[in-house]
Amino acid sequence: MHFLGRSHRLAAVLFLGFASGLPLALTGQALQAWLAVDGVDIATIGFFGLIGAPYTFKFLWAPLMDRFEPPWLGRRRGWLALTQGGLALTLLIMSGLSPSRQPTLFAQWAVLLAFLSASQDIVVDAYRADALNDKAEHGLGASLHVFGYRLAMIVSGGIALIWADQWSSWPRVYALMGTIMGISAALSLFLLPPVRSESKPLASSPVREIAGFAAMLVGVFSGYYLARGLLSLLGFDPGSGNHWIQLLFVLAEIAAALPLAWWFARLARFETLNASLSSYFAQPGAASFLLLIVLYKLGDAFAGSLTTAFLIKGLAFSQAEVGIANKIIGIWLTIFGAIVGGALMLRLRLYRALLLFGILQLVSNFGFYLIAVLGKGAWGSVAVPPFDWVFVSLRESASLDFLLLTVIAVENITGGMGTVALVALLMALCNSRFTATHYALLSALAAVGRIYVSPVAGVLTESIGWQAFYLFSVVIALPGVVMTWRMKVPLITLSQNSSAGTAQDSRHG
Repeated sequence: MHFLGRSHRLAAVLFLGFASGLPLALTGQALQAWLAVDGVDIATIGFFGLIGAPYTFKFLWAPLMDRFEPPWLGRRRGWLALTQGGLALTLLIMSGLSPSRQPTLFAQWAVLLAFLSASQDIVVDAYRADALNDKAEHGLGASLHVFGYRLAMIVSGGIALIWADQWSSWPRVYALMGTIMGISAALSLFLLPPVRSESKPLASSPVREIAGFAAMLVGVFSGYYLARGLLSLLGFDPGSGNHWIQLLFVLAEIAAALPLAWWFARLARFETLNASLSSYFAQPGAASFLLLIVLYKLGDAFAGSLTTAFLIKGLAFSQAEVGIANKIIGIWLTIFGAIVGGALMLRLRLYRALLLFGILQLVSNFGFYLIAVLGKGAWGSVAVPPFDWVFVSLRESASLDFLLLTVIAVENITGGMGTVALVALLMALCNSRFTATHYALLSALAAVGRIYVSPVAGVLTESIGWQAFYLFSVVIALPGVVMTWRMKVPLITLSQNSSAGTAQDSRHG
């Protein structure tokens, strides 16, 4: 019976990893491909990258989803069913829209998709922590979650491009993904094993928590309109067709909204958020670690921000080629890189791993510069025979560009290694009392580069071209490497403290 219960829990973790990974590409690279084939310009595609902003702010509403329970549905399974049902409905609605003819409406629904996806991630992480109550299950559970997550990204980020190429229809692909999420919602509600969460982050008033969250939203909107108003008074037109002016508005709105949101949250005493943030910033070097987290994969984020658009619009690769090379093969290589990075970290200290993998990430960006200079077909091609895997098929043999495969291989392997080192840093920085909120905060900051470089990348590429852009991605990776080198002593100290804490836990266990 114990074995069956453990198998049920681990199967649930695998399934939820898949459900969590499926929407990510649909707000990122798959969406980029749809925009590219629908005729949307590169700068606008870059601005569409901002729809992923909810992933960087999920820690703000994580305490509310941890505290409140949907009526009759259960605390974890209820939120899972609601977010997954919302994702299904949103994807089905998006399948009936055109990004080129209805850009504003399409972007609004895409933002909602990202919000629901980020919210699902919060609950999936909490469910996994509650379900795997035996420490012996943690390692296997984490591996199953990552495997399910990456498998879903192959479906929505790789196979989806092949389907879109064969069907000549991205709306049909999004409708299918919506159906899959609808099935996931039903499975979450009726088949997932129930879990019992033992404690809440703080014993504060629920009314005050909601009021604090509402005040924080008031701060966000106040900052947004304040920035727009000030720039308008200075003579800038928010409706200007100049992409640099559009970018100025975006950056100013974000810069004003964040501090005002924090200030309003403090005024309204949003206790769960304030206590968890205060706990983190009480650590020595907290601000420096946050800066390192943002900078560490910034060059990687720049290089990858417009990869799909670059390959389809810039080099005229077909969607099927991009799906097979960049998404299916690329994601498996990322998994391989993560395994290699994990194995190396058994021998390397956190500092050495971060420094070595950061340098490798920087060097890998030269690959995109090389393919931008040499172009498609420079190194010949590799034949891919026809295949039929029931859910996806290739009717005729296709050729894959060998230079593209080489660049994708190096970039994904080094990126996977860098991700492992970064995740190890995030885990070491978490306070055990606020693990969920701290990890949501730190992982959100780790996603800042991936989300917010996109509009800058789009405007920059339109101005200087692909070759100069990828050289710039190498230069922008340097601060992360330098920051890692400068923080050698704090990183070594953090690693030693984390190891000592783990040893103490095992003795008490």
